[in-house]
Amino acid sequence: MSINQFTARTGDSSRAGLKRFLIALAGLALFANALFMLADPLGWYEAIEGVPDTGPFNPHFVRDIGVSFLTAALTTAAAARWLRLAWPLLCTVALYLGLHALLHLWDIAAGRLEPGHLLIDAPGVFLPLFAIAALALWVRRDHDI
Repeated sequence: MSINQFTARTGDSSRAGLKRFLIALAGLALFANALFMLADPLGWYEAIEGVPDTGPFNPHFVRDIGVSFLTAALTTAAAARWLRLAWPLLCTVALYLGLHALLHLWDIAAGRLEPGHLLIDAPGVFLPLFAIAALALWVRRDHDI
């Protein structure tokens, strides 16, 4: 679905429609990760670069984290649905993703992970945080929603 189709379907102005679309897209990415973790923990563990470096496979632990990502995905979807509440909702998701990123940085600083994990973790740990934080700041800046 294009942004124009999404905007027309939701009845939003183009600016609000673009916000909804990008927030929904971020929520969909979080949801896809959560679903992968919940449905196929071993597949997720083996498919995501760097994950095996963090410890032995534990299906229950992967599903626990999957539930956390599912919560983040649903919260992000709520932000897309109710733009007036997007600021606190996206801040909540950014808090979770930020703490998750800090844990990765802590493990690198403590020597439990190699410094190369900064690059390995960039797409799956740091990029989602920066994307959600940027969306949160974008919706906060606008007083028209």
